[in-house]
Amino acid sequence: MSQARSDKPFVLAGRSYASRLLVGTGKYKDLEETRLAIEASGAEIVTVAVRRTNIGQHPGEPNLLDVISPERYTILPNTAGCFDAQDAVRTCRLARELLDGHTLVKLEVLADQKTLFPNVIETLKAAEVLVKEGFDVMVYTSDDPIIARQLAEMGCIAVMPLAGLIGTGLGICNPYNLQIILEEAKVPVLVDAGVGTASDATIAMELGCDAVLMNSAIAHAGDPIQMGAAMRHAVIAGRLAYLAGRMPKKLYASASSPLEGLIR
Repeated sequence: MSQARSDKPFVLAGRSYASRLLVGTGKYKDLEETRLAIEASGAEIVTVAVRRTNIGQHPGEPNLLDVISPERYTILPNTAGCFDAQDAVRTCRLARELLDGHTLVKLEVLADQKTLFPNVIETLKAAEVLVKEGFDVMVYTSDDPIIARQLAEMGCIAVMPLAGLIGTGLGICNPYNLQIILEEAKVPVLVDAGVGTASDATIAMELGCDAVLMNSAIAHAGDPIQMGAAMRHAVIAGRLAYLAGRMPKKLYASASSPLEGLIR
């Protein structure tokens, strides 16, 4: 019989969160749909692409923070659209200025437009600078366990390996690398990118991930609000299954009810 596990809080930068689902804010048809889908998801942390979304840098234009209030949500500015360390660091500094000294950021430095795969070399460079400057860095990375370890040792507060390429919805493409990362993890591990539907999120949580971040899976669904609710339940179910401990897999059948003592 498998052993049950004890739960532990999901903590980032000294703050505990009840929801283990983090969501993005891009790709929705309008701000109202964004608001409703995020509400349905139950997420407490909302990530924002600073280079693509107005959070105050463009006065007079619609501001995301008018519908996603920093008083209700933890805003997680990210460096989406950055392809070198210098741009990523500059973007984080801008976010800190716009959000009154906010230091929690999601670092992503991309290699190219076609794959949106992380540029690990530039990511390491940016992470080193940001950690030294006092940022609390959550970092998008490949599913390479060695790189994940180095980023944690450097001082990043969470590592976020991809499950599949950004926006593909392919699901958990390499669970074995994720398992190695999880076995060695000294900081929270969040699946970032690749989730397409509720079962993908559940699998990530059943593997032992601390949380899941997604955007396209909700925003590109036929009904983003309903999918937001589905993802909320999927993450909860996956976490509970992980804590409970699944039954062992067997090659042959075993009766659900014992055969001894049957009435003849």
